[in-house]
Amino acid sequence: MASKRDSFNEINITPLTDIFLVLLIIMMVIAPMLDQQGLNLVVPDNVEVNQIKKENKFLNVTVSNDNKYIFEGHEIAVSDLESFIKEQSANFPDGMLIQTEGNAMHGTVVKLMDTARNVGVVNITISEL
Repeated sequence: MASKRDSFNEINITPLTDIFLVLLIIMMVIAPMLDQQGLNLVVPDNVEVNQIKKENKFLNVTVSNDNKYIFEGHEIAVSDLESFIKEQSANFPDGMLIQTEGNAMHGTVVKLMDTARNVGVVNITISEL
């Protein structure tokens, strides 16, 4: 005589619940560790460049459209950039003013900013010509 099997009509969700609880615990442990690091920026009010030049002593470096660094009409070679900023930063205690022309590449400006930071320049202002 064949035994009659009971039909299984319910789905057991206990293993699925266990998986969700484990994932929840993992996310709760990892979430505080995901503190994003970044730059602390203070966005100032708009100020005219001429006003900045008159009031403060900034090292004024221009980044031209052809990605050259210019200080008082003289081009600064990329290889001499760090030594130049180190020498000039003593004469300009208020920091650096970077003026960029419209088609200057972002990477060129960032290289100038990084070099200035590595040398010890604390205040860097960026303006477009």
